[in-house]
Amino acid sequence: MLYRLVLTTGIVWGLIIHSVQAEEGQTPTLIQRISQTSIPNAQSQIQVTGVQANPTEKVVEVILQTTQAKQLQITNRSAENNFIADIPNAQLRLPSGDVFTFRSENPVEGISEITVTNFDANTIRVTVAGETELPAVELFDSNEGLIFSFTPATTAMQPPQQPEPEQPTSETPPQIPSAQQDEPIELVVTGEQDGYRVPNATTATRTDTPLRDIPQSIQVIPRQILEDRNVTELRDALQTLGGVNYAGGRGSNFTGEGFLVRGFGVTQSVLRDGIPYFSQGVTATSDIEQIEVLRGPASVLFGIGEPGGIINLVSKQPLAEPYYSVSGTVGSFSTYRGGLDFSGPLNESRSVRYRLNASYDNYGSFRDFVIGENWSISPTLTWDISPNTSFNIYGQYKSESETQDGGIPTSGGRVVDVPRSRFLSESFGRREQDQLIIGYTLNHRFSKDWSVRHAFQFLQYEPVRFYPLLLSFNQATGNVSRLEYRTGETYSRLFTNAEVLGEFSTGSIKHKLLFGTEYRSNLDNASFQLDNPYPSINVFNPVYTRTPYDFAPTFFRDDNVSGISVYLQDQIDLLPNLKLLAGIRYDSFRQFRTERTLGSSRIEFEQTDSAWSPRFGIVYQPIQPLSLYASYTRSFAPSFGTVRNADRSAFIPTTGEQFEVGIKADLSNQLSFTLAAFDLRRQNVSTSDPDRPGFSIQTGEQTSRGIELNLAGEILPGWNMTASYAYLDAFVSQDNRFPVGNRLTSVPDHQFSLWTTYNIQQGDLQGLGFGLGLFYVGERQNNLNNTFALPSYFRTDAALFYRRDNWRVQLNVENLLNVDYLNPDRSIFVIPGKPRAVTASFAIEF
Repeated sequence: MLYRLVLTTGIVWGLIIHSVQAEEGQTPTLIQRISQTSIPNAQSQIQVTGVQANPTEKVVEVILQTTQAKQLQITNRSAENNFIADIPNAQLRLPSGDVFTFRSENPVEGISEITVTNFDANTIRVTVAGETELPAVELFDSNEGLIFSFTPATTAMQPPQQPEPEQPTSETPPQIPSAQQDEPIELVVTGEQDGYRVPNATTATRTDTPLRDIPQSIQVIPRQILEDRNVTELRDALQTLGGVNYAGGRGSNFTGEGFLVRGFGVTQSVLRDGIPYFSQGVTATSDIEQIEVLRGPASVLFGIGEPGGIINLVSKQPLAEPYYSVSGTVGSFSTYRGGLDFSGPLNESRSVRYRLNASYDNYGSFRDFVIGENWSISPTLTWDISPNTSFNIYGQYKSESETQDGGIPTSGGRVVDVPRSRFLSESFGRREQDQLIIGYTLNHRFSKDWSVRHAFQFLQYEPVRFYPLLLSFNQATGNVSRLEYRTGETYSRLFTNAEVLGEFSTGSIKHKLLFGTEYRSNLDNASFQLDNPYPSINVFNPVYTRTPYDFAPTFFRDDNVSGISVYLQDQIDLLPNLKLLAGIRYDSFRQFRTERTLGSSRIEFEQTDSAWSPRFGIVYQPIQPLSLYASYTRSFAPSFGTVRNADRSAFIPTTGEQFEVGIKADLSNQLSFTLAAFDLRRQNVSTSDPDRPGFSIQTGEQTSRGIELNLAGEILPGWNMTASYAYLDAFVSQDNRFPVGNRLTSVPDHQFSLWTTYNIQQGDLQGLGFGLGLFYVGERQNNLNNTFALPSYFRTDAALFYRRDNWRVQLNVENLLNVDYLNPDRSIFVIPGKPRAVTASFAIEF
């Protein structure tokens, strides 16, 4: 049987797959020549607006339809048993903006699957997978246009006779001739939405690698989930992942909001496009395409960080087709939000493209007196300087202001019995911040196998925190003591790196090599006012003073931290179904810090730390959709320069190491499953010195062991789901102060999340959809002494939406059943969870 894939623009481009026998050792003779050939005027993107299947007795035509008559650039390569053809100037997109994928399973003996999908925002990828070997490929001309002939290696039939192809040369590269625009035709869409399953990610390896080939657990939250849940902050988005928890600190933490992965904080491990991202404010998602969470130590690629993992925010990128979106939200507690997302080409050849995201939020709260306002703008510009060189420059500016909320106290192992709206600070108390990011990336390809990339970014944020700080609770009187607290801070972060990527073979063994060097510099200038008491307030009968105070700083700190790193990684294909991942990194960091208390002399601290971070992993695939993996990884984090031993010597870096085994399975083309088991330890933890009261020694250890399960994708047409379960046994394993066996702070032993949607596919109600979310978080200790535990809770969310053509309306309900629950903040204070909240939103694309 003959299978043909055709792209029509008034002419026909085809992939013809024959059931024939390949000679042993046969290799494609023209792929390299095609891949290295440039095609003129290839920057104009073709927008494919429909997919149609036309079966006959002997032929099945899958037609990608477009009204544009443009030249096509085709680059080809092979990976294991897969032949891959990329069309980098094309995109699958319906008028509504939905993205589709075509798949044909086992179309002919020797070929296991054919897929046509959007590889990225500017590329259509056609993949033909051989069952046991790479199909041989021939290129020839026909009356229909440019045709690839794939030869499966497992069949016994002889290929049909074809005319001798005209050999392409560098002077006459293979290309598709221009044609007149087609007459309008009826579009029959036969593709399927990618939904909630994301097959590839870059966070784990800094290379675009299928998730099933990565020997470490990584989950991706795509843009579709963010939109379906109507979440705009990182802490809400992460609720769909088991083993990832919010640890509080909104505005009260020097390093911003806290998140835990596998029981350990990842404050220094939040990235944006692979570059360290710092903020004391709220991390918004309005300009984010997807969120990738790598679990476990990742210092081999990203340097300093805690062992829990990496949270990488992947930014929206410019599109080659004009795209304009306007959205708005109105919700409970006087919530108002608006957003713009514009993108498109700036010149006729579409080699210069832009994207502009802007958002504005104005909101209240169920907490008394708490209000907030923030806005942001994120421009980015991409310039394809040549077919092999691309330059991207980007920026972000955001400003935010929010009433600082210190929560409500706990006492005697329980939360004080007051309404969850009770506010114990002052209405003038604010947390404000202006933040600026500007950077660029430069990519250049020397050949189809070797390329370089360079990145530079400067980030600066200036937080101001001005509020009475809640200190302690007197159970007998009900009074909460408070302190005048105010800061003036400026933080600057500079990052740059350069990387070389290459693919080569040593005999039959394939290598994908990454070599990089990195430099970063952090400059901090901060002053604090924290000595003067502020009038206390009674938790049961609060009387607010509403009296601001002047800024009179009494403590000053200046920090200068710089580091340089070198790293090497090799992804090795020993066999088509056996892969190794090995990497090593060396970091050297220098700290120079000063402290001064008003009326005292300045104290200086200087230290240098260095560390080697290895990584090893293996993946075995007994069958193509199933991966068995094992890995060992390490992390390190230098100690803060002002923290010293009793003899004034500096602490050595804390380290982490993890052993992990797991299974990854593609249950279908649209549904994937991951099971991971791990043993993760954080070492060199500071603990009390038994021989010198008031000092610490680094003999502590904390351990997290557990099992994680994740399921994501499309169950049936229109029914998408992401589900996650985590069991974590996170405890103190060595310490001189806290009992061994005590649970780590804010870590539940059991956690489960489910978010699922269904879209009606046809009929009068086509476009109508429903969503349901179930979130269970087990009991969590609020301190390492384990004197108070936040109770478990089970929350239900729901959504109703309608999508038609280029517009969408949506209704979301958070905490549908209005359950009471608590979020951690600090050891004796907690933040009540949000009660039932309703938001109505709309979006129009044009």
